[in-house]
Amino acid sequence: MGMQAKIDELLKKREQARLGGGEKRIDVQHEKGKMTARERIELLLDEGSFEEFDMFVSHRTIGFGLEKQQYLSDGVVTGYGTIDGRLVYVFSQDFTVFGGSLSEMFAQKIVKVMEKALKIGAPIIGINDSGGARIQEGVKSLGGYADIFQQNIMASGVVPQISAIFGPCAGGAVYSPALTDFTIMSKGSYMFVTGPKVVKTVTGETVTTEELGGAQVHATKSGVNHFVSEDEAEGLLLIRKILSYLPQNNMEDPPHKVCNDPIDRLEDTLNNIIPESANKPYNVKDVIFSIVDNGEFLEVQRQYAQNIVVGFATFNGSSVGIVANQPNYLAGVLDINASRKAARFVRFCDAFNIPIVTLVDVPGFLPGTTQEYGGIIIHGAKLLFAYGEATVPKITIILRKAYGGAYDVMSSKHLRGDINYSWPGAEIAVMGAKGAVEVLYSKELNAFTNPEERAKYSLEKEEEYKEKFANPYVAAKYGYIDDVIEPRNTRFRIIRALQMLSTKKDSNPPKKHSNLPL
Repeated sequence: MGMQAKIDELLKKREQARLGGGEKRIDVQHEKGKMTARERIELLLDEGSFEEFDMFVSHRTIGFGLEKQQYLSDGVVTGYGTIDGRLVYVFSQDFTVFGGSLSEMFAQKIVKVMEKALKIGAPIIGINDSGGARIQEGVKSLGGYADIFQQNIMASGVVPQISAIFGPCAGGAVYSPALTDFTIMSKGSYMFVTGPKVVKTVTGETVTTEELGGAQVHATKSGVNHFVSEDEAEGLLLIRKILSYLPQNNMEDPPHKVCNDPIDRLEDTLNNIIPESANKPYNVKDVIFSIVDNGEFLEVQRQYAQNIVVGFATFNGSSVGIVANQPNYLAGVLDINASRKAARFVRFCDAFNIPIVTLVDVPGFLPGTTQEYGGIIIHGAKLLFAYGEATVPKITIILRKAYGGAYDVMSSKHLRGDINYSWPGAEIAVMGAKGAVEVLYSKELNAFTNPEERAKYSLEKEEEYKEKFANPYVAAKYGYIDDVIEPRNTRFRIIRALQMLSTKKDSNPPKKHSNLPL
């Protein structure tokens, strides 16, 4: 057999591998409006940059007729390429081969690219579209999942990990995306630990696949999903967008973008954005859009715990993570879900050297038995812990109010906040005026027999309290606020602070790891 014949054989095998489960199954995938594993990689990566590993791997299972069905690549495409010229590792599950089910060899291929990514220090992107474990392989398939989970855990906080769900992701398969940093689900995809049939058998509930684990359910109710994309193409573009804000690994800084937005651009609308009435809502995203570069803000978990807003933006081309209370949803109160959402985001930013800008307008923690029984104390402590542990530059602006323990939690000076500013109308106090007066003057108020006189006295005392506490100067007097700034100048003050903090060094005591209140 001459060299040419051997080359022809190689090319034939490559062609065979590229067909996955064959033309017929590829057609079925396309009919469902889905791309193939390789089409997804091509769209995700820079053109022509993909280098594939393990194209000729196939399973080694005997039994259930599997030995007669051999497919090259064995249901997953793995390798590396670039996104905007930056190295990334990728695996893409192939539904055309045994429904994308995970085998021992399939798992080994994924583990190999993850180990490489960790060694070289580059992001890992996993595209999930799989029916779950390959039942015919039994415990080998389960072992394969655990091997992947172990790699996810080792890579956590070292290199960014992003999961896309573009089809089914069920059973053990769900835990790998759950261990990664961000999850994107396209509409029509789903994730659950146990499917509708098992749910019906065990609990008697009748539920559809969509109701149990659809993209929308996980974006709004569980918080498992960070982004919903209309289709796969939008999901892949989102991955590229997310990575543009992130460093390659935890030893590097995020990439610097070219910025044409003037750093000293004044935003006069901010001087009037806060309503006269302390209880009137406004949209904190209007503040965010007006201070960041070119009004560009990539919100994370937009539909979950909407009383807090988190996401990425740039200031003078530098990446930042933004955390902001949202007054127009539950008055911006902190509750269990908001605390968990923000805590995880703060810890991600801290792990990857992304400074955190916090915009505060918080009336406190949500009261009630639901919150207390649900463990608001533990969950609120997560956010407190995340801010206190973070060593990246932390800039905080109090926009309107910071009451009670929520003042402490939202990146206060006492949690090693680097620069803490306040707008002139801010109220920093233990509680709002009305509540404070009821506590401070309960004896005097109860002595009134005439309700009108009581109300008049209460109002007088409220005004007195407001004068004393409903301003930022008391906190500024103690150095808890570094400066009171003009709202329209917020962008410039943040950029100057970020420049000044760019060489900040801070560390935590040596330890194996902290015991975060989970």
